[in-house]
This record gives sequence, structure tokens and C-alpha cells, in this order.
Amino acid sequence: MSDLGSEEGSETGEAAQGIGEYDGDRNSEGQRHGFGKALLPNGDTYEGEYECGLRNGPGTYRFKNGALYTGNYLQNKKHGKGVFFYPDGSKYAGDWVHDQRQGYGEYLYANGDTYTGEWADNKRHGQGTYVYKDTGSKYVGCWVNGIQDGSAELIHLNHRFKGKFFNGKPLGRGKFIFDIGCEQHGEYIQPVQEKEEEEEEEPPLPLEQIWKASEITQLTPWSPYDEEPPASREAAEAAVTEEGEGHEPSSDVLNPADDAEGEGEERREEEVNQDQEDKVVASVEALLVALNLPLPI
Repeated sequence: MSDLGSEEGSETGEAAQGIGEYDGDRNSEGQRHGFGKALLPNGDTYEGEYECGLRNGPGTYRFKNGALYTGNYLQNKKHGKGVFFYPDGSKYAGDWVHDQRQGYGEYLYANGDTYTGEWADNKRHGQGTYVYKDTGSKYVGCWVNGIQDGSAELIHLNHRFKGKFFNGKPLGRGKFIFDIGCEQHGEYIQPVQEKEEEEEEEPPLPLEQIWKASEITQLTPWSPYDEEPPASREAAEAAVTEEGEGHEPSSDVLNPADDAEGEGEERREEEVNQDQEDKVVASVEALLVALNLPLPI
């Protein structure tokens, strides 16, 4: 991500020492004040508002290398809303605070990727969405100092991942959600780096996280933003069993004929449901193989 930094030094020197060319309004003390056009000694140009010799208000600054900023200034610094066009073709449009990208804005990168969201000190920081042009995938979630970090979703063409990210990589509990209507639960674990007897001059590169699958289920409401993890399937089944204990027998129990007929219908329904579940699981497993993801243990 390119950034030319701040250009206030040349303009400050021009205002203080009267160097460069200027055509515009001045105040009673001879300072540039109001609207004016300036040609700086380094070849850059500025056209816009001045106040007491400093760029203040809306203006356009053109760099000799082809970069351009158009937006608001405050005491010679980009401040407020503004758009910066960089020499490599990238562009930022959004909020500025004292020459820094800060607040909310959109960055179009030279390779076609885009980021839309919150900024702090020229870095992606807070909630934001990053879209990868080549694949169409997008990351929607938290950023810390320019790095993916926190609760997020990584959305692909026919599936997505919900979980936590740390230092740009998924880590901990999460799930893959598939468009066919089911999901795979599991967690990303960090492999333990084996220590060698001889000390190396350079520290070893960190190992890639490993996805450990646990089960395939129908869609569930859990997300990484939840404070508490969802109850497991075993816990849910145990809760149902406990709820059934201690209740009075129903009329179905007192009527064996009706009960037998009901049991037959329940068995047929269970067989149909099991057949549907088997088909879904088979479809998911085939999709996992295609995506190079591990099958549930």
C-alpha cells in the first residue's frame, strides 16, 4: 500500500521565506490569505484556500511525480474529507486527521483489491471489509494496526468461514458454512514448534495453523461474536433426555394400538430424515475434498 507521506515542509518554507511563485489573495500583513495558486520550488503545485500563509480549507495539491490530493486542509495538513490519487494507480477516499488516514475511508489498491472501513494512523484499524479482486473472496471483520485480528468472516464463492483471527491468520474455534445448507465445526490449532538441540542463528518461521474438524451439522446461529460457545450436540441430546424424565405418560402410552401406529410413522420419518442427512453429509464430504479441507474426526 503506497503513500507519499506529508508534503507540508515545502509549502511551509515557501510561505515563511517567500520562495516559489504565487498568484492570489493576501492579507494586510502580506501573507497568503484567501484563494491562490502556488508553484513550489520542487515542481509541485497547489490551488486552493489559504489562511495566514498556510493551506487551510478546500484545495488541490499536485505532486511532480503525478500524485494528487484534493480535499480539505487544516494548517497545511490534510484534515477532513479528501481523496488521494497515488502514482501507482491506487486511491484513498475518506477521512484525514493531521495528514493521516484516520476515520472512515475506502482504499483502492493497484492490484484491484479494495478495503472499506475504519482507519487509524494510516493503517486499517477497527471494522472493515477487504475484497480480493482475483478470487472475489472478502474478509469482513476486525483489524488491528493493519492486520486481520479479531472476530471475522472470510467469504468465498460457495462457502465461508466464521471464527477468530490472530495476527492475520485464523486461530481457535470456528466453522465452515456451505451454501448447500450445512456446516463443519472445528478449530484452528497452532502446531508446537519443535526445538532443535543446536541453536539457530535465525529464529524458525512459525508453522501454519492446522484445521481440526469435529462434526458436520445443519446451520446454527453461532458466530465468533457470541460470548458463549454453543452447546454441543451431546449436551443438547442430554438436555432433551433430562426434560423427558419424570413426566406423566401421555395418552399415546395408554393406547397401545395408536402407539404402535405412531411408532411406525416415527420410524419411517426417521428413515427418511436419516437418508436425507446421509445425502447431505456425502455432499459435504465431497465438497470438503474438493476444497482440500479435512473430514470430521
